[in-house]
Amino acid sequence: MDTSGEYDTIILDLGGVLINVDYAASARAFTQLGFSGFDDLYSKSKQDGLFDRFETGAISPAQFRDRIRQLAQLELTDAQIDACWNAMLGSIPQERIDLVKRLKERYEVLLLSNTNAIHVPAFEAIAAKENGITDFKGLFDGAYFSCELGMRKPNADIFDHVLSLHGADAKRTLFIDDSIQHVEGARRAGLNAEYLDLGKEDVLGLVQRLGLLAD
Repeated sequence: MDTSGEYDTIILDLGGVLINVDYAASARAFTQLGFSGFDDLYSKSKQDGLFDRFETGAISPAQFRDRIRQLAQLELTDAQIDACWNAMLGSIPQERIDLVKRLKERYEVLLLSNTNAIHVPAFEAIAAKENGITDFKGLFDGAYFSCELGMRKPNADIFDHVLSLHGADAKRTLFIDDSIQHVEGARRAGLNAEYLDLGKEDVLGLVQRLGLLAD
């Protein structure tokens, strides 16, 4: 299937699409410190309102850490909390970086991630150390984080905002995300959207299957 002529803009999610994420790793790390039940508060498919507020910048990293201490009922240090919270972040395979560069030759490529002020410097450090990328946002034609915009997926306002910044047509935009609720939100906002089922393929396979780089 060749869909390369259908789109002008491609919007990529970050976690799971570009960077490997193990959501359970943070729960395991917190559990090792004595915080049981973290996985009831946070997972890929659902999360407590605390994390929604953190992802939209409604609370600061300090406020987030204090709330984690309250929930855990433990005297955890900032460094311990950050290490556990960042434990879910894995590597960015170089072939996915290369894919972004190839896509940019044909499309406007944007990044749109629900993320927070503790994760941002952590994954930027991973990209710098492992991939030699010192300007992570510069890899894209535009990169947008929920914690900086005050909005988050799957709400329509964040899609509308990003499209308007680039003068992009929703009907000629493809959004790729590994969370079905975000894909459904993008479709409600009028975008074309593909669900990346990580149990079946990675983003390279999806791009190939859709023929986005077909000659």
